[in-house]
Amino acid sequence: MGNRVSREDFEWVYTDQPHATRRQEILAKYPEIKSLMKPDSNLIWIVIMMVLTQFVAFYLVKDLDWKWVLFWAYAFGSCINHSMTLAIHEVSHNSAFGHCKAMWNRWFGIFANLPIGVPYSVFFKRYHMDHHRYLGGDGIDVDIPTDFEGWFFCTTFRKFIWVILQPLFYAFRPLFINPKPISYLEIINTVIQITFDIVIYYVLGVKSLVYMLAASLLGLGLHPISGHFIAEHYMFLKGHETYSYYGPLNLLTFNVGYHNEHHDFPNIPGKSLPLVRKIAAEYYDNLPHYNSWIKVLYDFVTDDTISPYSRMKRHRKGNEVQE
Repeated sequence: MGNRVSREDFEWVYTDQPHATRRQEILAKYPEIKSLMKPDSNLIWIVIMMVLTQFVAFYLVKDLDWKWVLFWAYAFGSCINHSMTLAIHEVSHNSAFGHCKAMWNRWFGIFANLPIGVPYSVFFKRYHMDHHRYLGGDGIDVDIPTDFEGWFFCTTFRKFIWVILQPLFYAFRPLFINPKPISYLEIINTVIQITFDIVIYYVLGVKSLVYMLAASLLGLGLHPISGHFIAEHYMFLKGHETYSYYGPLNLLTFNVGYHNEHHDFPNIPGKSLPLVRKIAAEYYDNLPHYNSWIKVLYDFVTDDTISPYSRMKRHRKGNEVQE
């Protein structure tokens, strides 16, 4: 169904990513931005409240009819759980306790992981740091789709299915692109998460467990917030690799929409990224950006020039040091 996308490969580029150069220029002109490179203590309390909110929701749905379990999983739980994955994104950058307490951030990420239902936090951190260092790196950056995704999901209908299944592709893609040895922290993350899931099942029942898992699957699939997966780096305009989003959903996503600003300054917490844009406005105001993640999803599915192949890739240089 729908026209077949004409693109048959990624956009291979032979230049370095633009973020390091822009960061140097901005810091030389606006050194006061360095003062924003500090932890966000409010993040700790926000995450705790979000986890407790989901704990209350687990209790409230345990006796509901199945239709209402699934309704609330999409209408409410999906927003909380997707937002929690972006809180974990913040924690992966040590934004909660700072770089001097790196392990505190790892443990806090495992705590934030609990209502998501599947072990995620430690695994994400290892791969996400590579995404920043080697943006678009072939065989390194697992944010880039596989060749199979680009080849197969090439029509309107197939791209729609790809959007729905995004959480599964993000989960399994690292195993095919850049498998890494399991670390002891990943084992701990997995054991704690599975133990928590078992406790939820035996204490509250199967409906609470399904609510938790469905909230994550639905929230990371066909959902307005999921527009950020595509908006961040899919090449809607030739030559532009990273795009920011300045719409209202930043309020639920720790300003992940400020994505050019984030890649330029990954050590600045999300709450301060609007200040980066304000201070260095001439560097950001003229870059292509979005105001609607829903429109990004619609355009991705319906535009027969865009597909999972619409990403910029770089060949490896051979001297990469991965996380």
